[in-house]
Amino acid sequence: MTERLWTTAMVAARVFEAADVLQRLPEERVQGYFSTWPEYPLNPNEAYGWSAPHMRPIPPAPQGIDRMEEVFRWLNWLEPEDVRLVWMRAEGCPWKAICWRFGIGRATAHRRWEYALSVIAWRLDGRSVPTKRSRRVLVDRVRSASRGF
Repeated sequence: MTERLWTTAMVAARVFEAADVLQRLPEERVQGYFSTWPEYPLNPNEAYGWSAPHMRPIPPAPQGIDRMEEVFRWLNWLEPEDVRLVWMRAEGCPWKAICWRFGIGRATAHRRWEYALSVIAWRLDGRSVPTKRSRRVLVDRVRSASRGF
């Protein structure tokens, strides 16, 4: 029986999928009073279909929601600041905005993102996360291992 070895690319794909599934979930509605009458247009320009159509995204599959919840459990293994960085990247936020939000450079932000994904991959493989090394050494080691050196 072969063990499934997680890579940072596999973890990143699952995190990106989780962010996509979360965006496609239907919006919450407050329980309470409702009306069966159509909504009355207050603006005359909207009265005859001049407004832009509102397209709802396709709802996610139940398996996608289960995988999203699994990714949320994985994020509990990270530091809160690393979770924010990983999630901002998963939502498609550009590196420039991420760097500005955290006050770090582009290379440092990318290194922290790779390290966070590496921590998740290590935990999924059942390995312990090294604590006596710097993040830079660990990320370089993961990069070289994924390239096959």
